[in-house]
This record gives sequence, C-alpha cells and structure tokens, in this order.
Amino acid sequence: MESNLRDAIDYLVNLGDENAEPKVVEIDGKLYCNKSLKRYDETPKASPISGASLTALMDYIINNPAELPDRKMILHVTAPDEVRFYSSLDKERERETLFVAKAKLPRFEFDHYMSQEEFIIGMQSCFVQNQDSELILKVSGNVENKSVAHYGDDGVSQKATIKQGIASRADVIVPNPVTLIPFRTFLEVKQIESKFVFRIGEDRNEQPIFKLVEADGGAWKYAAMRRVADYLADNLQDLIKSGMITVIA
Repeated sequence: MESNLRDAIDYLVNLGDENAEPKVVEIDGKLYCNKSLKRYDETPKASPISGASLTALMDYIINNPAELPDRKMILHVTAPDEVRFYSSLDKERERETLFVAKAKLPRFEFDHYMSQEEFIIGMQSCFVQNQDSELILKVSGNVENKSVAHYGDDGVSQKATIKQGIASRADVIVPNPVTLIPFRTFLEVKQIESKFVFRIGEDRNEQPIFKLVEADGGAWKYAAMRRVADYLADNLQDLIKSGMITVIA
C-alpha cells in the first residue's frame, strides 16, 4: 500500500515537469502515464464528404474509384434520411467514413398543435398531396371559430362546422385516421405513406388549432430505410455483384 502511495505521489510531482521522461505506473492494479502520448504510426483518416442526396453519394462512388481504400466497402442506411459510406476494418479494427448523405427535408412538427395558417402551410409544403391531405386542407382551411367545442368528441372522431360559401355552413365529421405521405426520406425514392390521427382544438383565444399524431408506431422508418437500401442496390448493381460494396439497412 505504501509503495502504491509513493508511486502516486511521484506521478503527481512529475505532471508539472515538462522535461521529465514519460513514466507508466501501476496504482491499484491500473496503469497510468504522466504524459499525454500521441501515436505516430497511426494511419491518417480523411474527413467525410457531406452531401444532401443519394445522387451525390452515388456520383462520388462511381466517379472516384481511386479514393476508395479497398475493395470491401459498406453503404449503411443509418436512418430514413441518412446514409454513411464506410471502408472495411483497418489493422486497428476501425472504419473510415468517406461520405455522409443527409437529406434536407421540409420539417413538420407532428404531435404539436399549430395555428390555422401554420398548419395549412405545413400541409401544403411538407406532404405529397393525396385525397386525405386535400380533405384535411378543406376542413382546416374552412373551420369556423368557436365551433369545435360545441360538438362531442369520442376520442376517435370529431365534428366541426366549416364554411361552404359566403353565408352557408355545414357540419362535417373530421376524418380519422388519415393516410398521408410526408416528405421524410430522400427525395430520389418514393415517400412512405402511413396513418395519422388528425385533431382539432382551440387556443386560449378560442381560435382553431390543429395537429397530426403518427399512428403507425414508427413502422414507416423501417420501410423508408429498406426503400433507400433497395434504391442504392438497384443503381450500384455492378459494384455490388463484384463484391466491392455491401448495402445494409
């Protein structure tokens, strides 16, 4: 115990001596060094290139074969909106990341109430339009103030009063669930449609507010990642058949 304590004191004393030789000591069965050491035989690694599309990623792979460090590369779909291009393991059992593709997508705040204007703009700019999105736009764009609270809500469906003309009004059942197609993955692939719960509420000023809640338990993420992987596999068939690239998701 006294020996360990003496070693620890010597270690701390030498920390302030820049000219002292590096020392490795064992304290309580653990190894310590009094210097910050840097290896000089470490293989340097390049910083990854960043891109916003699958097209940019494939252009890099196809047009820059001299930059690829070996013949066993991996394309890893890490998320619906991200793909990473890795080398195989080097002698240190590490991989080099050569390219990161991160999709730039419009952002829609799911499970969050929005004002009428904010919601309508989001529905028009962040979704592939289909029959259900058109119906939601019709309801949210024409719902009258102070109308929603006058009707029952059974937790599944709601009623709202919408304007049909200058003076006419009509009661409508708010659609639920709805099938929508948000922009959530790379634009080169077909977007994934999934179910959402559409809700209408009122703010403190009795103005209508709206929100969409995902209702598929996140299953769309796996479908989107599989679709991205299939797209890459279809467009890099020769490199995959040669064994140079493996696509995983």
